[in-house]
Amino acid sequence: QVQLVESGGGLVQAGGSLRLSCAASGSIFGIKVVGWYRQAPGKEREWVATIHTNRNTFYADSVKGRFTISRDNAKNTAYLHMNSLKPEDTAVYYCNFVTSYVPWGQGTQVTVAS
Repeated sequence: QVQLVESGGGLVQAGGSLRLSCAASGSIFGIKVVGWYRQAPGKEREWVATIHTNRNTFYADSVKGRFTISRDNAKNTAYLHMNSLKPEDTAVYYCNFVTSYVPWGQGTQVTVAS
């Protein structure tokens, strides 16, 4: 069973930056489309960004131009570089395989103070 472990969250001031990591167990990471998602208090989980195996990337309009998704297949790890953070980016951030979900990890909390 593949396990996903997110890390790198924290408390940051508005305008600040963070880099989140998503480490996957097993050997299938390199052939999977990876996505980042987030869930704010009282809201449903929403999609944030996707990176394909050919490294094509896609972003939600709310984060386009501020967030960058990347991957290192040798380390079975995906990243989410977040710049110009806003209070509305506050959420628990998760990663998963876009076309074939595995059990969700615990996520990593990002809190942006105004």
